[in-house]
Amino acid sequence: MTQTQTPASSLSVQAFFDRATNTVSYLVADPVSRVAAIIDPVLDFDPKAARVSTASADAVLAAVSAQGLDLQWVLETHAHADHLSAADYIRAQTGARIAIGAEIIRIQKGFAPLFEADDVDLSGGAFDRLVSEGDELPLGGLTVSVMHTPGHTPGCVSYRIEDAVFVGDTLFMPDYGTARADFPGGDAATLYRSIRKILALPDATRIFVGHDYLPAGRETYVWQTTVAEQKASNVHVHDGVDAAASVALRTARDATLSPPVLILPSLQVNIRAGALPPAEPSGRVFLKLPVNAL
Repeated sequence: MTQTQTPASSLSVQAFFDRATNTVSYLVADPVSRVAAIIDPVLDFDPKAARVSTASADAVLAAVSAQGLDLQWVLETHAHADHLSAADYIRAQTGARIAIGAEIIRIQKGFAPLFEADDVDLSGGAFDRLVSEGDELPLGGLTVSVMHTPGHTPGCVSYRIEDAVFVGDTLFMPDYGTARADFPGGDAATLYRSIRKILALPDATRIFVGHDYLPAGRETYVWQTTVAEQKASNVHVHDGVDAAASVALRTARDATLSPPVLILPSLQVNIRAGALPPAEPSGRVFLKLPVNAL
């Protein structure tokens, strides 16, 4: 895991990169009130041993403690299919509230039956706040504005705070492109429209992505870009690529992709707000692998 500090005039942003899943989690704070939020935290999972651990989340919590921050929110951009969420663990440790897009209900209704997860509250009750387009959350003296940005999944949201927007998996760095749109409820045309909404923000707006991968020719992981950079050079959605061409590029790329390695453990944990399934009478906890069901 690596950590970076991004200076800003009115928003503190610290990034934590989980190399195992190529996920970037963010610790954001109002430097005046010291009120903070964590965006897309990772619960470590070793699929070979079926073992969870909290090292990634603990590193973020250590930064919260060291800096004397008042953690009030865990903000999820969507129900991730490539890593387990540490949202529930962080809530238990700190009392922070978990927010996620209101369409999580649709995701839960789609995937709870796959895992026969009868314990899942299909009204989104495992989360503390379901957010929709235009909603606002307080972050000390700052405001978190919610943008509904579906396409990767129906429930994806982006969080805009001051001059920064945290886009989850909707957009990646310009040399890598956009998110896959072939998950249930995903749609390449919808994704394109969501991205154009993000790129309608001022050119200087900082974009913080949810993952970074190393395309050919780049050796360093990065996760911060701008609206202007995305419009100029994103390989899937720059200003020279219209909607039809972008959808064709995305669809062709998706046809080459396999399911994420952690899709099955991730989804059954993340529809529970990052909690593991309830223990069986033996006291053991099981993650299910429904055979030939995807």
